[in-house]
Amino acid sequence: MLIEQLINGLTLGSIYVVVALGYTLVFGVLNIVNMGHGEIFMFGAFMGVVVTNSLELPLYVAFIIAIVVTAILGYFLERVALRPLRGKDGVSHLAPLISTIGVSIFLENAAHHLFGAGNKPFRTSFSDMSFTVGTTTVYYVQILIFVIAILLMAGLMFWLSKTKAGKALRASAEDLSVASLLGVNTKRMITQTVILASAMGGIAGILVGLAFNSVNPQMGLSFGLKGLAIIILGGLGNVRGAMAGGLILGLAETFVVAYGASGYRDAIAFIAIIVILIVRPQGIFGTATSGSRG
Repeated sequence: MLIEQLINGLTLGSIYVVVALGYTLVFGVLNIVNMGHGEIFMFGAFMGVVVTNSLELPLYVAFIIAIVVTAILGYFLERVALRPLRGKDGVSHLAPLISTIGVSIFLENAAHHLFGAGNKPFRTSFSDMSFTVGTTTVYYVQILIFVIAILLMAGLMFWLSKTKAGKALRASAEDLSVASLLGVNTKRMITQTVILASAMGGIAGILVGLAFNSVNPQMGLSFGLKGLAIIILGGLGNVRGAMAGGLILGLAETFVVAYGASGYRDAIAFIAIIVILIVRPQGIFGTATSGSRG
C-alpha cells in the first residue's frame, strides 16, 4: 500500500514539476507570472486527444504535435500580450499579469468552441499496460511520466549551466539591462524562453491526459494554480525549487487522499503557500534578496 502511494505520488509530482518549470522559466527572466500558461498546457492535452483518438496516430506523434502547437501559442502570447507592454513608460507592473489573464480567458473560451465543454477521453492502449511487483501494480505510463520529468529536469539544468544559450538566459534572469550591454539579444532570449516554457506545458498536458485518461477546458486553471503554488513553495524563479515543490505537493496530495481526506486534496497546495509565506517567504530554495530587473 505504501509503495503504491509513493509511486502514485511521484507520478503526480512529476507532472506538477513539468507544469511548474514553465512558470519558473518565465518568472526567472521576465519577473512576471504567466497566467496563460495553464491554458496553453490545456491545449497541449487536447492535441493529445485529437492525435491519438480522432486521427488514431501513435503517442509519440501526439507529443510532437503538442510541442509544436503550444510553442506557437507561446510565441503569440509573448508577441501579442507581453512585448507591447515591455519597456513602455507609465505601464504598471501588473499590466503583463492582467494581459496574460486575458490570454488565458481567450484560450479557455476557444477550447470550449473547438473541443466542447465536457470531459474528453484520452484513450491509448499504452495506458492499460502494467506489471506486478509483489502486491503492487505498476503501470508503464507511470514510469514514462517519471522518466520524462527526470529527463526534462536534467536536460534543463544541463542547458542552463553548460550551454551558451543557457548562460545567456541566466544572465538575462539576473538583469536584462546588463545582459543586453554584454551582447545578449534579450528580446530574442525572452521570446525563446516563453516558447520553451510553453512547449514544456504541452508535454505536461500529454502527461496529464495519460495519467487521468481525460481532459477538459477547465483543467488549465486548476493545474495552473497548483503550478503557482509550487513555484512559491520552492522559490520564485528557482528551477531546483520547482522540482522539489512539485514532488512534495504530489506526494502530499496522494497521501491525503489515501488516508481518507480526499476533500482536502486541492486545499493542500494553498495551505502550503500560506505556511511557506509565514515561515519562509522566499520559498524552500529562494533567497531573501532579489537582483534588479531591467
